[in-house]
Amino acid sequence: MSERAERRTPSRAVRGDKLDQPQEQRARVLPRMTFSQEAFGVLSEQFARLMGTAGFLIGMTVFVAAWILWNVAAPAGLRFDEFPFIFLTLALSLQASYAAPLILLAQNRQADRDRVALEQDRARDERNLADTEFLTREVASLRIALREQATRDFVRSELRNLLDELESRTAVRGTDDPTAPPQHTE
Repeated sequence: MSERAERRTPSRAVRGDKLDQPQEQRARVLPRMTFSQEAFGVLSEQFARLMGTAGFLIGMTVFVAAWILWNVAAPAGLRFDEFPFIFLTLALSLQASYAAPLILLAQNRQADRDRVALEQDRARDERNLADTEFLTREVASLRIALREQATRDFVRSELRNLLDELESRTAVRGTDDPTAPPQHTE
C-alpha cells in the first residue's frame, strides 16, 4: 500500500480492531426490557378471550357508532374527525395490528397445550392397552387352568353318584349304617 492510501484509511491495528478479539460493548441508550414469556402468553390469551366475546363486539360496535354519530351530528367546533374518519380508521387499524399477533400467540399456546394433552392421552391409552392385554392373558390362563379343575356341576354329579351308591349299599345290607359289615342270613 502506498503512503497516501495509509493516510486515507487508518489500518485496523491503529483503530484497535483485531479480528481475533470481540468488539467492546457500547453503552446502551435505552435500557433493555425483558418480558416473561409465560406472563406475556397469559396476557395474550386473556386478550384473545376478551376479543372473542359478544360483549367486546357489542362494545366495539357501540364505540364506533358513537364515534361516527358524534363526528356527524356534533357542532363543527366539537368534531375531532371529519367524514372519511381517518382517525377512526387509524385507531381500528392499530387495534387490529396488535390483536392479530396476540391472537396468533394465544392460538400457538393452545396448540402446544393440545399437543401435550394428546401425548399424555396417547401414553395413557398405551398403558390402558397394555393393562388390558395383560388382563386378557390372565383371564385366558385362568380359563385354561379351570378346564383342568372340577366344575361345580361335575362335583355335584359325583356326589349324587356316591350318594346313590351308598343308598344302594344300605338297601342291600338292610341297615341304615352304610359302614356296618354285611349281615349273613342263613
